[in-house]
Amino acid sequence: MKSVALFGHARTDVGKVSTKALREEGKVPCVIYGGTDHVHFSVYEPDFKLLVYTPNTYKVKLDIDGKEYRAILKDIQFHPVNDSIVHADFLEIHEDKAVEIGIPVKLVGNSIGVRQGGKLVVKSKKLRVKALPSQLPDFIEVNIDTLEIGKSIKVADIASTAGITLLDSPNNPVVSVNTTRAAQEAAKAEEKEKSGKKK
Repeated sequence: MKSVALFGHARTDVGKVSTKALREEGKVPCVIYGGTDHVHFSVYEPDFKLLVYTPNTYKVKLDIDGKEYRAILKDIQFHPVNDSIVHADFLEIHEDKAVEIGIPVKLVGNSIGVRQGGKLVVKSKKLRVKALPSQLPDFIEVNIDTLEIGKSIKVADIASTAGITLLDSPNNPVVSVNTTRAAQEAAKAEEKEKSGKKK
Protein backbone atom coordinates (compact mmCIF):
# COMPACT_ATOMS: atom_id res chain seq x y z
CA MET A 1 0.00 0.00 0.00
CA LYS A 2 1.26 3.49 -0.89
CA SER A 3 1.92 6.19 1.70
CA VAL A 4 1.31 9.92 2.02
CA ALA A 5 3.17 12.30 4.32
CA LEU A 6 1.49 14.58 6.86
CA PHE A 7 3.16 17.15 9.08
CA GLY A 8 1.64 18.12 12.39
CA HIS A 9 2.34 20.07 15.56
CA ALA A 10 1.84 18.70 19.06
CA ARG A 11 -0.93 20.16 21.23
CA THR A 12 -0.51 20.71 24.93
CA ASP A 13 -3.94 22.21 25.49
CA VAL A 14 -6.85 20.06 24.30
CA GLY A 15 -9.71 22.08 25.78
CA LYS A 16 -12.66 23.48 23.84
CA VAL A 17 -11.23 27.01 23.63
CA SER A 18 -7.95 25.74 22.21
CA THR A 19 -9.74 23.44 19.78
CA LYS A 20 -11.94 26.26 18.51
CA ALA A 21 -8.89 28.51 18.05
CA LEU A 22 -7.15 25.81 16.00
CA ARG A 23 -10.12 25.45 13.67
CA GLU A 24 -10.27 29.22 13.19
CA GLU A 25 -6.62 29.02 12.06
CA GLY A 26 -7.53 26.39 9.45
CA LYS A 27 -6.09 23.50 11.46
CA VAL A 28 -7.67 20.13 12.29
CA PRO A 29 -7.40 18.74 15.85
CA CYS A 30 -6.09 15.17 15.66
CA VAL A 31 -5.06 12.30 17.91
CA ILE A 32 -2.92 9.25 17.28
CA TYR A 33 -3.27 6.17 19.45
CA GLY A 34 -2.01 2.59 19.34
CA GLY A 35 1.38 3.34 20.88
CA THR A 36 2.39 3.83 24.49
CA ASP A 37 0.54 7.16 24.74
CA HIS A 38 -2.16 9.09 22.96
CA VAL A 39 -0.61 12.04 21.14
CA HIS A 40 -2.74 15.12 20.43
CA PHE A 41 -1.67 17.28 17.50
CA SER A 42 -2.98 19.45 14.69
CA VAL A 43 -2.61 19.43 10.90
CA TYR A 44 -3.54 22.15 8.40
CA GLU A 45 -6.82 21.12 6.76
CA PRO A 46 -5.60 21.52 3.12
CA ASP A 47 -2.91 18.90 3.88
CA PHE A 48 -5.65 16.27 4.17
CA LYS A 49 -6.49 16.66 0.47
CA LEU A 50 -4.53 13.65 -0.81
CA LEU A 51 -5.58 11.46 2.11
CA VAL A 52 -9.31 12.15 2.34
CA TYR A 53 -10.65 13.40 -0.98
CA THR A 54 -9.65 10.31 -2.95
CA PRO A 55 -11.09 6.84 -3.58
CA ASN A 56 -7.73 5.35 -2.56
CA THR A 57 -6.56 4.27 0.88
CA TYR A 58 -3.08 5.14 2.11
CA LYS A 59 -0.73 4.52 4.97
CA VAL A 60 0.39 7.78 6.59
CA LYS A 61 3.93 8.90 7.32
CA LEU A 62 3.16 11.26 10.17
CA ASP A 63 5.73 13.80 11.31
CA ILE A 64 4.78 15.53 14.57
CA ASP A 65 7.37 18.16 15.45
CA GLY A 66 10.12 15.97 14.02
CA LYS A 67 9.00 12.69 15.60
CA GLU A 68 7.83 10.18 13.01
CA TYR A 69 4.95 7.72 13.24
CA ARG A 70 3.55 5.20 10.77
CA ALA A 71 -0.21 5.23 10.88
CA ILE A 72 -3.55 4.81 9.15
CA LEU A 73 -6.50 7.19 9.23
CA LYS A 74 -9.01 5.47 11.48
CA ASP A 75 -11.82 8.01 11.72
CA ILE A 76 -12.63 11.47 10.43
CA GLN A 77 -15.44 13.85 11.35
CA PHE A 78 -16.91 16.55 9.12
CA HIS A 79 -18.88 19.67 10.00
CA PRO A 80 -22.59 18.94 9.29
CA VAL A 81 -23.11 22.22 7.43
CA ASN A 82 -19.94 23.21 5.57
CA ASP A 83 -18.25 19.76 5.31
CA SER A 84 -14.98 21.07 6.76
CA ILE A 85 -12.92 18.50 8.68
CA VAL A 86 -13.39 18.99 12.43
CA HIS A 87 -11.42 16.04 13.85
CA ALA A 88 -9.29 13.09 12.77
CA ASP A 89 -8.18 9.91 14.55
CA PHE A 90 -5.06 8.02 13.52
CA LEU A 91 -3.95 4.54 14.55
CA GLU A 92 -0.22 3.93 14.92
CA ILE A 93 0.70 0.76 13.07
CA HIS A 94 3.33 -1.84 13.87
CA GLU A 95 4.66 -4.46 11.46
CA ASP A 96 3.89 -7.33 13.83
CA LYS A 97 0.30 -6.29 14.53
CA ALA A 98 -2.62 -6.72 12.09
CA VAL A 99 -4.85 -3.72 11.39
CA GLU A 100 -8.38 -3.32 10.09
CA ILE A 101 -8.97 -0.89 7.25
CA GLY A 102 -11.22 -0.28 4.23
CA ILE A 103 -9.59 -1.15 0.89
CA PRO A 104 -10.98 0.10 -2.48
CA VAL A 105 -12.58 -2.40 -4.86
CA LYS A 106 -11.16 -2.44 -8.41
CA LEU A 107 -13.36 -4.00 -11.09
CA VAL A 108 -11.63 -5.74 -13.99
CA GLY A 109 -13.04 -7.44 -17.05
CA ASN A 110 -16.09 -6.95 -19.25
CA SER A 111 -19.39 -8.23 -17.85
CA ILE A 112 -21.56 -10.49 -20.05
CA GLY A 113 -24.63 -8.90 -18.50
CA VAL A 114 -23.51 -5.37 -19.39
CA ARG A 115 -22.82 -6.44 -22.97
CA GLN A 116 -26.39 -7.77 -23.06
CA GLY A 117 -27.74 -4.36 -22.01
CA GLY A 118 -27.76 -4.69 -18.23
CA LYS A 119 -26.68 -1.96 -15.84
CA LEU A 120 -23.59 -2.46 -13.66
CA VAL A 121 -24.23 -1.44 -10.05
CA VAL A 122 -21.39 -1.21 -7.54
CA LYS A 123 -22.74 -2.03 -4.09
CA SER A 124 -19.47 -1.73 -2.13
CA LYS A 125 -16.71 0.67 -3.16
CA LYS A 126 -14.51 -0.51 -0.29
CA LEU A 127 -14.20 -3.73 1.68
CA ARG A 128 -12.98 -4.07 5.24
CA VAL A 129 -9.87 -6.20 5.58
CA LYS A 130 -7.57 -7.34 8.35
CA ALA A 131 -3.87 -7.81 7.60
CA LEU A 132 -0.36 -6.95 8.69
CA PRO A 133 0.66 -3.46 7.46
CA SER A 134 3.19 -4.92 5.01
CA GLN A 135 0.47 -7.07 3.39
CA LEU A 136 -2.16 -4.36 2.91
CA PRO A 137 -2.99 -4.10 -0.82
CA ASP A 138 -3.71 -0.91 -2.76
CA PHE A 139 -7.01 -2.43 -3.94
CA ILE A 140 -9.06 -5.63 -4.03
CA GLU A 141 -9.48 -6.87 -7.58
CA VAL A 142 -12.88 -8.25 -8.61
CA ASN A 143 -13.23 -9.88 -12.04
CA ILE A 144 -16.67 -9.31 -13.59
CA ASP A 145 -16.19 -11.18 -16.91
CA THR A 146 -18.79 -13.86 -16.08
CA LEU A 147 -21.29 -11.57 -14.31
CA GLU A 148 -24.71 -11.98 -15.91
CA ILE A 149 -27.92 -9.93 -15.77
CA GLY A 150 -29.70 -10.43 -12.46
CA LYS A 151 -26.59 -11.85 -10.81
CA SER A 152 -24.16 -10.41 -8.28
CA ILE A 153 -20.68 -11.08 -6.96
CA LYS A 154 -20.67 -11.41 -3.19
CA VAL A 155 -17.86 -11.07 -0.68
CA ALA A 156 -17.74 -14.87 -0.45
CA ASP A 157 -17.04 -15.07 -4.21
CA ILE A 158 -13.87 -13.00 -3.99
CA ALA A 159 -10.68 -15.04 -4.05
CA SER A 160 -8.85 -14.66 -0.77
CA THR A 161 -5.26 -13.52 -0.75
CA ALA A 162 -2.74 -15.01 1.65
CA GLY A 163 -2.48 -12.99 4.83
CA ILE A 164 -5.62 -10.94 4.16
CA THR A 165 -8.95 -11.58 5.88
CA LEU A 166 -12.14 -10.03 4.48
CA LEU A 167 -14.28 -8.78 7.37
CA ASP A 168 -17.53 -7.93 5.55
CA SER A 169 -20.37 -10.46 5.66
CA PRO A 170 -19.82 -13.20 3.04
CA ASN A 171 -23.38 -12.63 1.75
CA ASN A 172 -22.89 -8.90 1.10
CA PRO A 173 -23.09 -8.10 -2.65
CA VAL A 174 -20.10 -6.21 -4.02
CA VAL A 175 -21.25 -5.65 -7.61
CA SER A 176 -24.30 -6.70 -9.59
CA VAL A 177 -25.86 -6.31 -13.02
CA ASN A 178 -29.48 -5.15 -12.99
CA THR A 179 -31.84 -5.68 -15.87
CA THR A 180 -32.97 -2.64 -17.87
CA ARG A 181 -35.92 -1.99 -20.14
CA ALA A 182 -33.64 -2.30 -23.16
CA ALA A 183 -32.34 -5.64 -21.92
CA GLN A 184 -35.87 -6.90 -21.30
CA GLU A 185 -37.00 -5.88 -24.77
CA ALA A 186 -33.93 -7.52 -26.31
CA ALA A 187 -34.68 -10.73 -24.42
CA LYS A 188 -38.33 -10.67 -25.58
CA ALA A 189 -37.26 -10.10 -29.19
CA GLU A 190 -34.80 -12.98 -28.95
CA GLU A 191 -37.47 -15.26 -27.47
CA LYS A 192 -39.93 -14.23 -30.17
CA GLU A 193 -37.35 -14.96 -32.85
CA LYS A 194 -36.64 -18.41 -31.39
CA SER A 195 -40.34 -19.30 -31.20
CA GLY A 196 -40.79 -18.07 -34.80
CA LYS A 197 -38.02 -20.37 -36.00
CA LYS A 198 -39.58 -23.33 -34.20
CA LYS A 199 -42.79 -22.86 -36.19
